[in-house]
Amino acid sequence: MRSKGSFSFSFFNISLVLLLQYLPVLCVSQDFNFFYFVQQWPGSYCDTQKSCCYPTTGKPEADFGIHGLWPNYNDGSYPSNCDSSNSFQQSAISDLRSSLQKEWPTLACPSGNGIQFWSHEWEKHGTCSESVLQQHDYFEAALTLKQKSNLLQALNSAGIEANGGSYSLSSIKGAIKEATGYTPYIECNQDSSGNSQLYQVYQCVDTSASNFIECPVFPSGKCGSQIQFPSF
Repeated sequence: MRSKGSFSFSFFNISLVLLLQYLPVLCVSQDFNFFYFVQQWPGSYCDTQKSCCYPTTGKPEADFGIHGLWPNYNDGSYPSNCDSSNSFQQSAISDLRSSLQKEWPTLACPSGNGIQFWSHEWEKHGTCSESVLQQHDYFEAALTLKQKSNLLQALNSAGIEANGGSYSLSSIKGAIKEATGYTPYIECNQDSSGNSQLYQVYQCVDTSASNFIECPVFPSGKCGSQIQFPSF
């Protein structure tokens, strides 16, 4: 007859095997192939039927604002909400807060101070990159990437200005590629009259969140051949 000690040892072995079976699943859920670094034009965000609300700190500058830094897979899918135990902590980004308010402003209604926006981005996307970036690193990396890309300057240098005029999609993509070395993805939305306008720019970044790369895959969606660049 099996002794009580043998039974306990066997139960421990079985439990260990089960645990080891699940550990790789947990690790894989936080693996990814590249980042989408996404910036949005505030004039297009606000020039819709839904409109927008300026943050409690006031109207943002007329510049592209960060939307997010999103881990992605090469097949176009992406992980999300990878670690519910690692919630957003304001104290982790206290030294970055003024920069985030300027470069990563919220335009959602009702007016906010950005905390809800940053919290959402960290918990949905940032936690899926925590094998590489902790909270402070994640937000700092996004701020650094914005300075590197300098989208508005890239467009202005090519004569593409936020004046309400229409520009070819190819010229917008070409101006950004000329400045950064890599082809972006352009997302359009519609203004209150139904016109297609420049809304978001997707750039691809390596898994260190340091270097722009050619995109392995682009999101789905389509812009017209001519799109508006509204003022803000």
